[in-house]
Amino acid sequence: MPLVTFHVPQTLPPERVDALCDAVQEALVATANVPADDRFQVVCRHERSGLRIDRGFLGITRGPEAVIVEITFRMGRTLDQKQALFSAIARLAHAKARLRPDDVMVVLTENTSLDWSFGGGVAHYAQTPVPV
Repeated sequence: MPLVTFHVPQTLPPERVDALCDAVQEALVATANVPADDRFQVVCRHERSGLRIDRGFLGITRGPEAVIVEITFRMGRTLDQKQALFSAIARLAHAKARLRPDDVMVVLTENTSLDWSFGGGVAHYAQTPVPV
């Protein structure tokens, strides 16, 4: 049950943003044991001044279409799964959204099952959900 936030330039066409969203979902399903229908995504479009990405950090050349993908999900993935996820996102973002792999930054944040409520004020993954 990941929550994925996309930070994309305002100038990236909507169909390419949709393709990026699809690419990340496909990668999560293929590499991180995420069910296909478990899709929670937020797209944040930024003006040029609102998305400041270092164009050469770690020797990676980033262009004006560089994006940041933030994924929050429950703990439990191995280093190999995370590396496979990073690789799949870069590959699929290139294939589906025509983004250069070097223009796709991914940040993972992990938490526990108790950190999620899907609505109604209920900790849905707690042993005994308690409504507020």
